[in-house]
Amino acid sequence: MDSTTSPVALDLSLDPADLTAALVDVESVSDHEGPLADAVETALRQLPHLDVHRDGDSIVARTNLGHDERVVLAGHLDTVPLPTVEGSLGTVPSVRRRESGRDVIYGRGTTDMKGGVAVQLALAHALAEPNRDITFVFYDHEEVASDASGLGRLMRNSPELLEADFAVLLEPTNGTVEGGCNGTMRFRITTTGKAAHSGRAWIGENAVHKQADVLARLSAYEPRTITVEGLDYREGLNAIRIGGGVAGNVIPDNAWVDINYRFAPDKTLQQAQEHVREVFDGYDLDFQDLSPAARPGLDRPAAAQFVAAVGQEPMPKYGWTDVARFSEAGVPAVNFGPGDALLAHTDDEHVFDDAVRECYRALAQWLS
Repeated sequence: MDSTTSPVALDLSLDPADLTAALVDVESVSDHEGPLADAVETALRQLPHLDVHRDGDSIVARTNLGHDERVVLAGHLDTVPLPTVEGSLGTVPSVRRRESGRDVIYGRGTTDMKGGVAVQLALAHALAEPNRDITFVFYDHEEVASDASGLGRLMRNSPELLEADFAVLLEPTNGTVEGGCNGTMRFRITTTGKAAHSGRAWIGENAVHKQADVLARLSAYEPRTITVEGLDYREGLNAIRIGGGVAGNVIPDNAWVDINYRFAPDKTLQQAQEHVREVFDGYDLDFQDLSPAARPGLDRPAAAQFVAAVGQEPMPKYGWTDVARFSEAGVPAVNFGPGDALLAHTDDEHVFDDAVRECYRALAQWLS
């Protein structure tokens, strides 16, 4: 959307599934969340029971009823880029269909995570007098490098606004409570050599060939499954990008591989770094993205009450989510939202209407 586009108006009284479609229709790829953030802020400021604060393209809305307990409901406004495959349904605007007797919404962000954001907004509208004070958080730049996170910025600039006893991040979990999350880091290993004409290769030293040992270590690595507070977290260590060389007739003098490590919440960020240094002993590791894991925290009273309200056995979260940021800030947090996480970022991303409504129902019951 450009500056000449009319401001978007959101009706928070809509059915949560219809509100999901309305949110998807506002393109909000990372770095372009402004129009949607404007719409969310405008809609929330019309609710007299909420105090609204804005920081960049992040919005915080809070009840202040004096309850002994405060919970956070959080979700990000941005999405990954739109599909490039012609005919993809997981794009913008949304597409409504009926499949196998169920209504479904296709579009970028339906699963990750406009369905969850729609539930937040519908609850913000409906719960003028919740049984706990609620902080609603809508933030930008989740789908990019962690240092750009709108939630991270809020925690630096206004940590008092995010103080709470418990937090629910409405990432897609198929309506199941997922406790904690794996940590994630990305690092680069670079090998160097000596450039030469490929017709006289013996004069040079091939930096790409030197990556063979790195790849062999990755291939031989056996990822672990680690139990933390009764939940089994699966780890992973994988090459995600590789490059080197400058031309078809030049022996490359530089090559690199980017590696992603997903680690269980039994270890700190520093312990995870030490582990990969041991795996790649002899190499310099250039760490480029570091995000800590989060322990489940399901033993906390607020978490236990929430799990009981949902009525399902909790599961571990394998992917990294912002529950880790809340955990670092001393707020126990879980993931709970509509949609299948395996559909996130896919060309046919979609969420079922009834999944959004069921998520809304569970949270509304717990909070009212």
